[in-house]
Amino acid sequence: MALNRRDLETKLSKITSRLINEKGYISFIDVFIGLEYLSKSDYEEWRFKRVPYLEKVIKINPGKINFIMKTVRKNSLNGNLKPSWKGYKSWGKGRKVDLRFSRSGDHNIEETYATHFVKPRCET
Repeated sequence: MALNRRDLETKLSKITSRLINEKGYISFIDVFIGLEYLSKSDYEEWRFKRVPYLEKVIKINPGKINFIMKTVRKNSLNGNLKPSWKGYKSWGKGRKVDLRFSRSGDHNIEETYATHFVKPRCET
């Protein structure tokens, strides 16, 4: 069943809160897996270079992907989380290569996908 935007925002809030509590950061991969728009097996296929770009196996349209990413980014920055770039390299034997997230390979889109939102460290 497709979620409307309000229901999706509610579900996003629960998923991102859980990720912060469990991992200390939010990644778009974890969000898409949590929403069940990306399966763990499809994610692994991408990491092993069997899928040319991640969007090919995310089971929603680009408009919804964009909405989710903008919402997570906005909420993360409003929650004082720190953006942190994380490179994604391939798994398996042989040379490790940078993985592609989008069909276009546009630098800005790739950088957005690879950004994690990290809980700030407490100063003591």
